[in-house]
Amino acid sequence: MSAKPFPLTPTPVHVPDDVLLDLKERLRRTRYAVDAGNRDWYYGVDGEYLKELIDYWIDAYDWRAAEAGLNRYEQYRVEVDGVPIHFMRRAGVGPDPKPMLVSGGWPWTVAMATRIIDKLADPGAHGGNPAEAFDVIVPSPPGFGWSTPLPDDPDMNFWKTADLYHKLMTEVLGHEKYAATGSDMGSLVTAQLGHKYHDSLYNGDRAWDLTGGRTIPEGTPDDIRTGILSFQKRFVAHVAVHVLDSSTLGHALSDSPAGLLAWILERWTNWSDNDGDVENVFSKDDLLTNAMIYWVTNSISTSMRLYANANRHPWTPSHDLTPPVQAPTGITLVGYENPPGVTTENRVQDFLDSPRAPWFNHVNVTAHPRGGHFVYWEVPDAWVDDVRRTFRGRTD
Repeated sequence: MSAKPFPLTPTPVHVPDDVLLDLKERLRRTRYAVDAGNRDWYYGVDGEYLKELIDYWIDAYDWRAAEAGLNRYEQYRVEVDGVPIHFMRRAGVGPDPKPMLVSGGWPWTVAMATRIIDKLADPGAHGGNPAEAFDVIVPSPPGFGWSTPLPDDPDMNFWKTADLYHKLMTEVLGHEKYAATGSDMGSLVTAQLGHKYHDSLYNGDRAWDLTGGRTIPEGTPDDIRTGILSFQKRFVAHVAVHVLDSSTLGHALSDSPAGLLAWILERWTNWSDNDGDVENVFSKDDLLTNAMIYWVTNSISTSMRLYANANRHPWTPSHDLTPPVQAPTGITLVGYENPPGVTTENRVQDFLDSPRAPWFNHVNVTAHPRGGHFVYWEVPDAWVDDVRRTFRGRTD
């Protein structure tokens, strides 16, 4: 149990019936695009699979069951500096659970943390040591899910999110020190916490994925060049649109649940380590629960805007210490995001030799043969083991 009473009263999530009825009506009226010759997904999401998924959404998917699953955990919504912050919590079970912040990105939701939150909070029930229990806080980033609606303020970005999360953990919840982990955009938030607020962090743990934008050297073998281009293609489309035109796309996706599903389905499909079938990683119910959270909260447009605001309001350092991220940091590397020409066996050394390594006070860099972008959903046991190892002996 937690060392002291939690200062807030939980409020379970609940979507009104009329929102669900409106969704069903929109789905039944879906006008599908002409999508001949796209069974290989060359042009994007295959229309036949999209229709199969929407038919399941209409006829078989049960949001109330998904909602009850989320409400197995405590749900909270507070305001921090006028910004609504929703978070999901599981109280730690152990002699002295330490607070841990778990940050995701886009298109993540708090539902993705359901594969790791119990393992972190109650390690004794999952083959771990109860002394390594954490009191787990999983926020929806500002503009995502129930962390809406945002105030009319155009500067929300990853480093401002870190400021809000720090106030949440220290001023609202009253923790002097806390642990922080993050993946995708959440890794940027975690790095900023470890940079600006390192005195308040036990340390940080993050999943790292991309190549850092290095150009393809001249003379690169054709197979490596092809791999690099394929690797970059997974990410370039959404980054370009979200940075340059997020509201235009947001108007369309906020009106069409089929369009919203297609846009994020392509990311779940191409970013996960699924051996060619997204349902090897996400069941239909999993896909739709995550899509539902964006739909019922009307948060797809504001969630995408964080990319534009990261570009519009560039990060500046808070100090000139070396390394910039002072908090001891663990880094998890996964096989599906190995840069072309880099294997799991040499991935750690590739990172250590890269320009990124000096940014971190890294204490635990680990590479795994499997796993994709949604690391703690795809390889939860490996990720939790990395987290425990990173924080072991550093939370006294």
